[in-house]
Amino acid sequence: MTATPPTPDSETGSLAPSRPASGKVWLITGASSGFGRALAEAALAAGDTVVATARRPEAVHDLVVAHPDRVAAVQLDVTDHARLADVVAEVVLWYGRIDVLVNNAGHGQVGAVEETTERELREIMDLHFFGPAALVRAVLPHMRAQKSGAIVQMSSFGGQVAYPGFSAYCASKFALEGLSESLRQEVEPHGVKVMIVEPGAFRTSFSGAGLHQSAAMDAYAETVGPIREFITGIDGTQPGDPAKAAAAIIAALESDRTPLRLALGNDAFDGLVEHLDAVREELLAWESVARDVNFPDEGNTDDGNTDEGK
Repeated sequence: MTATPPTPDSETGSLAPSRPASGKVWLITGASSGFGRALAEAALAAGDTVVATARRPEAVHDLVVAHPDRVAAVQLDVTDHARLADVVAEVVLWYGRIDVLVNNAGHGQVGAVEETTERELREIMDLHFFGPAALVRAVLPHMRAQKSGAIVQMSSFGGQVAYPGFSAYCASKFALEGLSESLRQEVEPHGVKVMIVEPGAFRTSFSGAGLHQSAAMDAYAETVGPIREFITGIDGTQPGDPAKAAAAIIAALESDRTPLRLALGNDAFDGLVEHLDAVREELLAWESVARDVNFPDEGNTDDGNTDEGK
């Protein structure tokens, strides 16, 4: 990927974009399939410009052919941190801005904690957390300067709810959501939106080619075994439609009250409500213990044990 050298703007002296941009400029990771592909298609249908990144950019060649003036296919592996800042810089040189960053690249991971190797755990954390965090840091100076922008973090309802066998996957999404919740409060005064998307089961490659599985141990056959069978068994029959998800994400971004978290799918919505109810129930059940660990209030010496004044 080579950017055309920019030319100075005649009025301001700043560097002028080297390519025209129609509508908003989207930078989407993992744009070759699933939610990334659906969002790219939805943005293009809206008349916007898309920088579609993928490990194999030839996978989005058809989008480039269909929209040669509004799609740039870029090779990017989000675990290649040295490459991330370069891609952001080149996109800004091309179009002068980045309006929407979508951190979408990722894959599923099944395995009990004991089954998951150190390498597998670090790889998924790099893919779902450290890579997206680095991209956020790279785009924020530009979004702050333009006083606008949106960051879409593709999480999962597994970013709040953990199930046996999804320990590494959920840990990576929990981390992403924690960072994003703080991030929203930090950048909102600069005109930048942050939205966490929490889909349930959608018809993507998550349960098929995109699913990584740790080597199984007999000890976890009863707890993780059914999860392995379930997640692989639903491939191709998931109820969620990625195109409808993309439309919902765009509508939420355009809303005056863009949510911090956007659950998508009946399973995600119901699962999150059930989880939050259980968390609240347990919290209240242990309220007295929670409140009984502080030092006594200052000045309250009515315990009969003081020797002061004697």
